[in-house]
Amino acid sequence: MMMKRTTLYCLEEPQSPTAEDDPRIANIGKWMRKARFDELPQLFNVLKGEMSLIGPRPERPYFVEKFKKTNPNYTYRFMVKPGMTGLAQIMGKYTSTPEDKLRFDLMYVQNYSLLLDIKILFRTFYILFKRESSNGVKKKEKIIKQE
Repeated sequence: MMMKRTTLYCLEEPQSPTAEDDPRIANIGKWMRKARFDELPQLFNVLKGEMSLIGPRPERPYFVEKFKKTNPNYTYRFMVKPGMTGLAQIMGKYTSTPEDKLRFDLMYVQNYSLLLDIKILFRTFYILFKRESSNGVKKKEKIIKQE
């Protein structure tokens, strides 16, 4: 079971993705999300070996089943451990479509390497410390070659 600090008002598991301006987000939740503190409990999952620092983000079971039905390539993202940050997080946005996130996840799986992990980690820290939202990588910045 992946751990994450809840930032929403709802009592049950949401059946829809959370938008940046979602009214279910508590005031403290907005601050925690902006600072990315809601992800910190997942460090325990990394220490237990259930997750990696870098990899496709874990997804809720409801969405896994839904995405597997609509996209046969979705299962390829399970070839690596889920991670706290990944290519989809540094190159996409909170509002990126599941298809765009999957595209970045599959690019990561296909290009998996220590060097790529290091690039993703440094870009993640840059985004965190600059307090940017992950607006994507500028066109001239190359993280990996896109096919």
